[in-house]
Amino acid sequence: MITDLHRRTYAAILKEELVPAMGCTEPIAIAYAASVMRDALGSEPSRVQASFSGNIIKNVKSVIVPATGGKHGIGSAIAAGIISARPDLKLEVLCALGDDASARIDELLARTEIKIEQMNSSCTFDLHIVGYAEDRRASVKISGAHTNITEVELNGEDITARYSAGASGEDGKSCADRSLLSVENIVEFANTADLTELRPILKRQIDLNMAIAEEGLTGEWGASIGKLILSFGDDVSRKARAYAAAGSDARMSGCEMPVCIISGSGNQGITASGPVVVYARELGVCEDTLLRSLIVSDLVTIHQKTGI
Repeated sequence: MITDLHRRTYAAILKEELVPAMGCTEPIAIAYAASVMRDALGSEPSRVQASFSGNIIKNVKSVIVPATGGKHGIGSAIAAGIISARPDLKLEVLCALGDDASARIDELLARTEIKIEQMNSSCTFDLHIVGYAEDRRASVKISGAHTNITEVELNGEDITARYSAGASGEDGKSCADRSLLSVENIVEFANTADLTELRPILKRQIDLNMAIAEEGLTGEWGASIGKLILSFGDDVSRKARAYAAAGSDARMSGCEMPVCIISGSGNQGITASGPVVVYARELGVCEDTLLRSLIVSDLVTIHQKTGI
């Protein structure tokens, strides 16, 4: 039986999880950390030391970093974050880059020594970036989630609170209790929830993720898997798969359109939402039915991913 605590918690989980991000989330997290480091340091560093868990290195090595003119890799992500210098934007940190970002990244990489290492960590998502400028040293640690800053230091002084105050969800320790999720209660919550406060969040998810899926189907992005699926037919089953694939085609190839993520992943966010919207449109259901269906898909996805 679902309780008021479950209802409050499930709504809080959706608010925490359904946030916009631009591009593949691992290089964005690196750029965010680099932006925090540069902000703490007070100037661009002359030298950077960075270490990452193996899973981050795997996911970032060949992915295009958005808003960089097609650049890819860890060094470009670090440089982009330093140039952006907008830690307040978090996973949209690269939105602050201008049209000259590619040239500025090249210049920064040419004059700045950046050393990249793999860290020995039991955590699959772990990164540590240290910057040096004259007699100053600033370091940033993010662990467990893409914006979960665990430590910021300037010349040995702990200034973490400056960057994590008022945090929630991925950003800190006040996240809603995922252990309260169950499929039975998720379905009951979706059927009976007051949509007033959730409607803007869910509609943003639909708007962002369907827009990038449409871009993936009409533009030339990556391997064009979405287009390939539709080339064999446009029945609703193929269309559902094509929209999910096309959104990933675009975002993994550097498309600068934001996506609404789930469990820190844009691909998960697209997969949880795109096919639901396609089926809803095919069936001609009302908006409320679509939103309640999307609640089921989102929360079940989060429930499955929590242990991972």
